[in-house]
Amino acid sequence: MTILSTTLNQEITAQARQALNGKWGLVVGAMLIVILLNILSQIVPIVGPIVWLIVSGAFSLGFASLYLNLCRGEKAEFSQIFSGFNNFTTALVANLLMTLFILLWALLLIIPGIIAAYSYMLTFFILSDEPSLTASEAINKSKEMMKGYKWKAFFLSCRFIGWALLAILTLGIALLWLAPYIGMSFAKFYEDIKENHAETVTIAEEPQALAC
Repeated sequence: MTILSTTLNQEITAQARQALNGKWGLVVGAMLIVILLNILSQIVPIVGPIVWLIVSGAFSLGFASLYLNLCRGEKAEFSQIFSGFNNFTTALVANLLMTLFILLWALLLIIPGIIAAYSYMLTFFILSDEPSLTASEAINKSKEMMKGYKWKAFFLSCRFIGWALLAILTLGIALLWLAPYIGMSFAKFYEDIKENHAETVTIAEEPQALAC
């Protein structure tokens, strides 16, 4: 039996804001550094974008760890955005595989590509919690955990449309606050999904345990 979360998206975003309370300076500063590194990488033709593609997976993993620590009330430091480099190869392969799979699905139609993106969206959170997993194992676990939740994730994304318009109007400056807000909201989303997924697995295993 599958247990689906009943937590409202507005509750998730409220929890995200609460977790960011008093920590905005940390996450905005971290986001600013990564955005500047991305901009610098684009200055060098061809090589720069390739280098960024190679390291972006490690930064995504680092931010996933930072967001999870913040939403769990654990110690969070600026240096955590570089922690993904401790599992660099797995982060790189995960990023490349997700990009490839999404592009391949998008070649069929835009909608399958979007569905694929939502299916894989928990990958770096999973790798942060379970660094021993391979990239493909983390991707497959994300697909499994997202069953029944892709619409919920889509509507959670829609809550940030107004903020995205504000970011455009401020020439991208508001993105320094928007990106952490989105990241923290999906960290909270992951925490909620993870809890319900664990309950589902436990219930599924109980009949086997009784049979033994």
